[in-house]
Amino acid sequence: MSRYTVTSALPYANGPLHIGHLAGVYIPADVYVRFLRRKQHEVVFIGGSDEHGIPITMRAKKEGVTPQDIVNRYHELMKKTFLELGISFDNYSRTTSQKHKETTQEFFLKLFHNHKFTEEESEQYYDEKAGEFLADRYIVGTCPKCGNSNAYGDQCEKCGSTLSPRELIDPHSMLSGEKPILKKTKHWYLPLEKYQDFISDWILKGHKDDWKANVYGQVKSWLDDGLKPRAMTRDLDWGIPVPLKDAQGKVLYVWFDAPIGYISFTKEWAEKEGKDWKLYWKDANTKLVHFIAKDNIVFHCIIFPAMLKAHGDFILPYNVPANEFLNLENDKISTSRNWAVWAHEYLEDFPGKQDTLRYVLLSNAPETKDNNFTWKDFQTKNNSELVGVFGNFINRVSVLIHKYYNGEVPNPEDLSEIPELQELSKTAQNISKYLEKYEFRNGLNSLIALARIGNQYLQEQEPWKTIKTDPKKTANTLFVSVQIVAYLAQLSEPFMPFTSKRIIEGLNISYYSWNDLENGCEILKAGHKIKNIPLLFDKIEDDQINYQIQKLEEKKNKNVMPQYETEPQKDVISFEEFEKLDLRVGTILEAKRVKKTDKLLEFKIDTGVDIRTIVSGIAESFSPDELIGKQVTVLLNLAPRKIRGIESRGMLLLTKNTNGKFSFLVPEEIVDNGCRIK
Repeated sequence: MSRYTVTSALPYANGPLHIGHLAGVYIPADVYVRFLRRKQHEVVFIGGSDEHGIPITMRAKKEGVTPQDIVNRYHELMKKTFLELGISFDNYSRTTSQKHKETTQEFFLKLFHNHKFTEEESEQYYDEKAGEFLADRYIVGTCPKCGNSNAYGDQCEKCGSTLSPRELIDPHSMLSGEKPILKKTKHWYLPLEKYQDFISDWILKGHKDDWKANVYGQVKSWLDDGLKPRAMTRDLDWGIPVPLKDAQGKVLYVWFDAPIGYISFTKEWAEKEGKDWKLYWKDANTKLVHFIAKDNIVFHCIIFPAMLKAHGDFILPYNVPANEFLNLENDKISTSRNWAVWAHEYLEDFPGKQDTLRYVLLSNAPETKDNNFTWKDFQTKNNSELVGVFGNFINRVSVLIHKYYNGEVPNPEDLSEIPELQELSKTAQNISKYLEKYEFRNGLNSLIALARIGNQYLQEQEPWKTIKTDPKKTANTLFVSVQIVAYLAQLSEPFMPFTSKRIIEGLNISYYSWNDLENGCEILKAGHKIKNIPLLFDKIEDDQINYQIQKLEEKKNKNVMPQYETEPQKDVISFEEFEKLDLRVGTILEAKRVKKTDKLLEFKIDTGVDIRTIVSGIAESFSPDELIGKQVTVLLNLAPRKIRGIESRGMLLLTKNTNGKFSFLVPEEIVDNGCRIK
């Protein structure tokens, strides 16, 4: 029995989960953890939301809300999605928790007091109008390699080149639209070059034969180029504050903060369970395994291990089985282009089919190279393999045992010449061998191969015929068949936990240890009573798949539309100037078209102060009838103006979407007319 600490990459809480996340990280991690538990190892499975960093603040600025609003929304959505998909975290937490803040700051101070950091001043881009240093993603300019005028300070998304802000041609700030200046700032750096030999010995020599080639190769590439110092602090207002007196306005680098979350989340779990967290992070007998995608290799195999080594008290990763990327319909998954199958939408569109998604994503897992998900393949795998092979075999055995033996496992005679029984322990051993090497596709293939063996055996023995001519043979056939069903129930649990539970309940048994299964234990004795096992899977029809394909086509069409050019920020005004605007909430009492015009609507609006007439050019987006009774935002103290002979006293506040359609700016709930907007 061994002890394992298993972690999965912390997803950014700036958007929902998609199938690429699931296939690359979370479903393989869950399969591995469930398998370890069944092997009776001591395991803690840690996950959580990464709630700091630039993607969070960018989303917040885009939506006009606080970063906390963003992370609260998406943390809860991701946590719910993981739960519904059966991802069996022992603790799923968040990096805005107090325990995480304390743990991260303690970690930083230990390195600081042990002189593991260097302090360096450097020039970084600064937005004078916004009054803040600019993260790379807040700097936009022309890519020097392909000429894209909307390249970011860290990457050009058109040609894929990695950039630095100073490489951009004509850089400007996304905050103000102004050209930034270079300004000196101080930061604390981890001198990674001091850990070059350590990482080379530990990975390139120590894990040459047992780590995945893509992980080994990427680490070697970084080491060949020579490691360089990396700043562990940033000039931002969102993140964990640097716990030093001379570090006001600075936070810890998100890639310093996030992996420490694995430790702080373990502490939270240990406190709840009455366990010693140190055993899972400081005991040399514990195996630490990180499940990540390939874009996180450098952080988990170089930066975080260097941090752990600098600290001195922690174990190093036993393995980092990073996967490649999953594509969607032969195109790269992109959250910015909305080219994704969102996990929470899948759960709504395919209720009760969590295991179908788990099965298909595992069968297409990008373990050694980028792989592809298509809806047609999803349909085929469900209908042919889950319905036609796995579910069909189990249902037929259940039906026949109830039909011929009233639901009791029949009493067999000589079973010595039945090779199918030997396949049971062999399959358990094969799956074990594959999962221990993080080969989840092969493990799943072994499972479905056992179901094929069962189907073929049942078809060859034809118990529906021999029940009349050779009842003893029928008893043997169905005894062997139900043993296969029992093993499928047991062995499918890591891959398809919901389906496994239904079969286990139908067979009226409990879970066995994986070790017993590898030894070929007999699960169902003669005379054991089983229940009717319901149909485990049903066919997915063409119209369901066509609907999903159509959704993707609509996304693709939107992606080829001209991108909306955000207008730069206008000149800064004083608070006193803003106070001159009298903004109120009112209600539309009447609405009608202005004669001989295409765009103008005439409104009577109760502003709380009076009932006044306002003319607005929004007829192309709304019909008059749909607006009567609607609450709106009104600028009251705008000078009156005659429009087509009608005196308009005020202005309605709206915004125009990229498709040209107007939308009203309205309160989230009904308020009294005349309420001021401040």
